[in-house]
Amino acid sequence: MKELINKLYKKYYTTNPIELAKCLNIKILFEELGSINGYYNTAFRQKFIHINSNLEEQKQKFTIAHELGHALLHPKANTHFLRENTLFSINKLEKEANLFAVNLLISDEDLREYQGFSISQLSSVFGIHEKLIELRLKH
Repeated sequence: MKELINKLYKKYYTTNPIELAKCLNIKILFEELGSINGYYNTAFRQKFIHINSNLEEQKQKFTIAHELGHALLHPKANTHFLRENTLFSINKLEKEANLFAVNLLISDEDLREYQGFSISQLSSVFGIHEKLIELRLKH
C-alpha cells in the first residue's frame, strides 16, 4: 500500500486525492447521493468517482481517497455485482480502500509530527473517524 502511494507521490508530487484523480484522468462528479457517501465506476473506459455533494469537505476528501483506492486497487471489481451474485467478501475490498485512503491522507511524517497524541486527538487533527485512525496506526 505504502509502496503504491510512494510511487504516486514520486510521479505526481502530491498525495492530494483530488489532484491525483486529475493526474490519473479519473473524473470526480459531485452529486446528490442521499445516504451514499460515494462510489467508483467505469463507463466506456472512463473512470469516475461519484461523491455526495452534501458531505462536509473533510468527509468528501476522505471519500475521494477511498474511491481512488478502489480505482487503483480494484479497477475491474463490480462491487454491486459481487454483493448481489457471489459469496465474495466485499468487506476485504472496503478495508483495502480504507487502508489506501488513510495512508494517502496521513503520512508517516504526519504521525511523527503528532507523536504522543491520542486517537481522539489525531481524529480531530486530520478530520478522520477514530476507527480509521486506529487502522492507520496498525498499518
